[in-house]
Amino acid sequence: MAPKVLMVAEKPSIAVSIASVLSGGQMSTRRGSTEVHEFDGMFQGFSAHYKVTSVIGHVFSVDFPAAFQDWTVTDPLDLFQAPVLKTESNPKAHIRRHLSQEARGSSHLVLWLDCDREGENICFEVIECTGFHVKEGRRVYRARFSSVTEKDIMKAMSNLVEPNKDEALAVDARQEIDLKVGVAFTRFQTNYFQGKYGNLDSRVISYGPCQTPTLGFCVQRYLQITTFKPEKFWAVHPYIIHNGYELKLEWERNKLFDSNVAEMFQKLIMEDGVVEVTGISEKQESKTRPSGLNTVNLLKVASSALGIGPQLAMQLAERLYTQGFISYPRTESTAYPSSFEFRGILGALVCSPSWGSYAQSLLADGYLKPRSGTDAGDHPPITPILSASEDMLGSDAWRLYQYVCQHFLGTVSPDCKFVRTTIEFSVGGEFFHIVGQHVTIKGYTRIMPWLAVKENNLPQFTKGEKVKISKVDLYEGETVPPDYLSESELISLMEKNGIGTDASIAVHINNICERNYVQVQAGRKLVPTALGISLIRGYQCIDPDLCLPDIRSFIEQQITLVAKGQADHCLVVQHVIQQFKRKFSYFVKQIDNMDALFEAQFSPLSDSGRLLSKCGKCLRYMKFISTQPSRLFCSTCEEVYYVPQKGAIKLYKELTCPLDNFELLIFSFPGPEGKTFPFCPYCYNSPPFEGIGSLFGASKAGGSVQLGKGAGMPCFLCPHPTCQHSFIAQGVCACPECNGTLVLDPVSAPKWRLYCNMCNCLVFLPEGAHRITTTEERCVECDSTIIEVDFNKKTTPLKDGTTLYSGCILCDELLHSLVEMKYGKSFSKRIGGRGRMRGKGRGGRGRGGRKPEDPKMSFRGF
Repeated sequence: MAPKVLMVAEKPSIAVSIASVLSGGQMSTRRGSTEVHEFDGMFQGFSAHYKVTSVIGHVFSVDFPAAFQDWTVTDPLDLFQAPVLKTESNPKAHIRRHLSQEARGSSHLVLWLDCDREGENICFEVIECTGFHVKEGRRVYRARFSSVTEKDIMKAMSNLVEPNKDEALAVDARQEIDLKVGVAFTRFQTNYFQGKYGNLDSRVISYGPCQTPTLGFCVQRYLQITTFKPEKFWAVHPYIIHNGYELKLEWERNKLFDSNVAEMFQKLIMEDGVVEVTGISEKQESKTRPSGLNTVNLLKVASSALGIGPQLAMQLAERLYTQGFISYPRTESTAYPSSFEFRGILGALVCSPSWGSYAQSLLADGYLKPRSGTDAGDHPPITPILSASEDMLGSDAWRLYQYVCQHFLGTVSPDCKFVRTTIEFSVGGEFFHIVGQHVTIKGYTRIMPWLAVKENNLPQFTKGEKVKISKVDLYEGETVPPDYLSESELISLMEKNGIGTDASIAVHINNICERNYVQVQAGRKLVPTALGISLIRGYQCIDPDLCLPDIRSFIEQQITLVAKGQADHCLVVQHVIQQFKRKFSYFVKQIDNMDALFEAQFSPLSDSGRLLSKCGKCLRYMKFISTQPSRLFCSTCEEVYYVPQKGAIKLYKELTCPLDNFELLIFSFPGPEGKTFPFCPYCYNSPPFEGIGSLFGASKAGGSVQLGKGAGMPCFLCPHPTCQHSFIAQGVCACPECNGTLVLDPVSAPKWRLYCNMCNCLVFLPEGAHRITTTEERCVECDSTIIEVDFNKKTTPLKDGTTLYSGCILCDELLHSLVEMKYGKSFSKRIGGRGRMRGKGRGGRGRGGRKPEDPKMSFRGF
């Protein structure tokens, strides 16, 4: 039997490209968690059976164990010494199981992950999933490539290397540092400030070793603007008319800040009335062509010239890469390797209707070698690989691809050359000049016209020539502050100060926007919000290091040493964590300094919100605060109760919870298919039952259920045996799509429906019924709850015009024919295990295949 070779790529589309090239298109494909492509071929001189599959990014993410997940119990200081564990990033995708199954019987593993540090880290995640790290005699190889062309793939196959453990450990170090530092500061800040102020308008008050210095740059520019004091200035500008040209002369003094002195010079010049040419100089100058395009420069141009934000720009670039139109878009290098095939790329662009003729002229007349740039040792600069059209790519992707092509063509084009002419004048003892420019060779600006030198032709002058002044203007102006930072400027500052990497800069900018610390305004300018300003000013009061780039730059340097094998990963993490732990302790002791800034800017909880529902403890009305995160505040008990987020909240018929006497509320998602459910504010934040396997609005964290900031237990997850609102009372049957329970929506009339308490499944019941309720009876065949329907007299499907009917929606022929399954908005993420409710959950196996499949509602497994 031929040995088996398993190949793993980072994305399914790249796996297809690799398999297509290596098999010559002769492969079979089967479905799995990700597709698997199989074919026979030669591997290192022997016949082999290939299997090519992929992951979908990182297989694992770093988090704290379950014991450290509860915000209310865990002291944030303890997080600095807490253990960390790796959990599956996307458990529903089952990538770990998929890799383990596909690796069985394979003797060789070839890793086709992206060739950067993150990709190297994913390599070792794949090695762990496949078991190649524990079994001897099984070989692991690393393929290094920069594009998914046939040439690059075949070259990588001929030059397989070993994966780099040091680069993978560098990513582990960064992940652990960012997790511990970020989560500790974030939990403390969030709990402290959201418990005091009602209009912060942010779900979490986050801190990040990269995110916060990034915000610091924006606030620093804001403070420069607000503290700027404008000054008036004056400038003298004589005008002359010569050979039909009216020319404005520039003053050597530029401007003065004293109006009387400026007026004196104006008077002197006017009295003289004639300027004399004192000098004429011509200089041949060049505007050099660009060097290769790296990630940072691509993001800057996308923002400043194309109006595309960094996050979207990277998504578009990655899509272009996986589709094979451009080379790998994450690179720090601007220098091309000596072996780079420029002629091949130009040949591919010849067929483009947009710049094909330009590429053809370069091939015919001879292209130039790009000027030297920076070789970071990672990937070549970003270049086009295949020709494309706007119809193939879509508007934004096309504009980005268009720039990549134009930039590449510019790098192999001649420099732009022009003649700069300077004419110098004197009058009344003062000196003036004018400058003209004349382009002699357009060079690369033919394909990059926005970089063209502006033509400014001057008439002929001779030295000593005298020309009469036509008028003398005294211009009055005022100094202006700098503008708000643009995304492009911020990216430059981050690169200069070592904040983030080419792979993460876009993420950090996106984070400060999503946290409501800055807002992107016209021209993609970043304007800090009151919250962002208060945070940075608070850090500056307590410990400026927390928001300055120096510390992060130092961390990045240490991580780079780990990547090069020059520093121990564990020692670097230990040292950095100890430094931040001391800073955190000092920060907590000095938090009053930051609080004073918040107190001046934001409203206390007691002054925020509107009266909504009664507290079950004091029976006084609580206030509903709608700004993120939405919550209720009882000013008598001084308690905060978080509610579900991003929907409408209203009182539920003044009904109360039988457990704690709090008035029930109704939460509704927007839209016609948005789900609606009741909840008790107290139970939602403090589930009264142990063993709840899921929380509404929660995210997976270390395999455990995590309360906090909008995550909690609504009535549809409550296992209370007698409460009329619990899923015990309102649950009807098991969900056909997951392990949840279909629950009756109590306020959905007249469009009655069931919704799953675990997934996004919706089931529409007979429309127009006066009333639909659950009963205490069970179906004898499938153990589902019997429902009672009171039909409308005018539309009743019952004989003799009767309206009342009871039955099981699965087994009763009439009811089953009147229901329809649909998918609404996803509203809950299942946490831990398989999500089955513990205790008296509804549902069962049902009738299986007793009934032909109904196209309106197909319940798999019944």
